[in-house]
Amino acid sequence: MVDKQFSELRLAALYDLFAPAERRRDFAFYLPLLMSAGSVLDVGCGTGALLHRARAAGHTGRLCGLDPAAGMLEVARSGGGDIEWIHGDLASAPVREREFDLVVMTGHAFQVLLTDDEIRGALAAIARALTDGGVFAFETRNPLTREWEDWHLRYSGEVTDAAGTVVRSECEVVTPLTDGLLSFTHTCTSPDWDRPEISRSTLRFLGAAELSGFLAGAGLAVTGQYGDWDRSPLTPDSPEIITLARRRPPGPGTAEPG
Repeated sequence: MVDKQFSELRLAALYDLFAPAERRRDFAFYLPLLMSAGSVLDVGCGTGALLHRARAAGHTGRLCGLDPAAGMLEVARSGGGDIEWIHGDLASAPVREREFDLVVMTGHAFQVLLTDDEIRGALAAIARALTDGGVFAFETRNPLTREWEDWHLRYSGEVTDAAGTVVRSECEVVTPLTDGLLSFTHTCTSPDWDRPEISRSTLRFLGAAELSGFLAGAGLAVTGQYGDWDRSPLTPDSPEIITLARRRPPGPGTAEPG
């Protein structure tokens, strides 16, 4: 089920206000990758901010955004530009084999894959979609740093939308990390609304070794792993596990991944 904060247009339209592109350090990491790839699939593209930025920067190839949240895609489409938008997920998207040079999952979207089967299925679909030697780039939060302990501060705040409506969002972790899963809520309130909007979310946290095992099983070889957006080495204290993985062309007699 898609989180309410992404599926409903009123809430999705607030996303870029709470997380403006100019404050997103991940864009400086991902944008050069997009600019050097002829065809790009952004899985969990959200409001499409990264793809819009690539087109504005002069990307002339194919840019495609995939997201299961109707509200986010409506915001993405409103930005114009020659970009394809697909409503769906990796299981349902009409993506052909060897179609993209680069697949990205930004904004910690990989963490919405909650079960082993969901992870395996997503990675198999990504491997099929990549050209031989194509790259999958994504990030997950490092569970060792326990950064969720300050989410009530980091992800709470107040914004004013284009119509002048003031909206307050409060983040609260509602279950402790259990078997790698953590649940939390975002509660949005406004004096102009008749009731609060509560969105419930669950994310999965994986360590680097477990993550690499899933990638290898899908025929994706890790070519780079970093602990932060400045490409610093991954350490136990790193806030992120940022991964670049390349599709391995099948050798003679080797079955395709997935």
